[in-house]
Amino acid sequence: MELEGQDIAYRYPNAAADLFEGLDFRIRGPGFHALFGPSGVGKSTLARLLSGSLAGQRGRLNARGMDRVLYTYNLERLPGWTTLREHFEETASASGRPRLETLLDTFDIRPLADARFPRLSLGQQNRANLVRYLLQEFDLLIMDESLANVDEATRHRILLRIKALFPERCFLYISHNVAEVARFCGDVLVLRGHPKRPPLVVVPGGDQREGAEPDPARLERAMLAIVHAA
Repeated sequence: MELEGQDIAYRYPNAAADLFEGLDFRIRGPGFHALFGPSGVGKSTLARLLSGSLAGQRGRLNARGMDRVLYTYNLERLPGWTTLREHFEETASASGRPRLETLLDTFDIRPLADARFPRLSLGQQNRANLVRYLLQEFDLLIMDESLANVDEATRHRILLRIKALFPERCFLYISHNVAEVARFCGDVLVLRGHPKRPPLVVVPGGDQREGAEPDPARLERAMLAIVHAA
């Protein structure tokens, strides 16, 4: 299970310059990895290119055993004319339906299952939207700020549960929270916009698992390496 990019570049129509160019990377699964970098360097654009929801890049993308790539982002909306449970049951794959009750508990939205999406808070909406993707079939799920507006303790618990519930899948987590990325993710792809430095480097993260305590020294090293790379 692998997704590889070779010399990837992208320029928006009518733009004077490339948003990024010369990106070389490899995402191996299964595992929980991250895409990190300052605002404006093209993280969401790269994510959309990887998912196939945006086209027009130069270079080569090669997928091996990673054909079903989904992309979910902060502020994505569910239809408001059905309850959450009805929407989940309609969109879940056959293999995903048995996971529904577990995910309702994991994401603390069981009491909201009969509510409609527009009546939820922003944090509740983001959690509900992520659940609908976890109910589908995927090899790689790209989570673009998908847990924004969720409190830190709940967010961390959800990340650990996702890793435990989906050990055979691959995830790419986009976040501006360097401590979180360093703690929970394996490989951290650092995308940067400095013209005189390599455009993308990979830094190992702490990759904490459920039931394990974080290693403060390893976490500090990972944070420093990510910040330095960015």
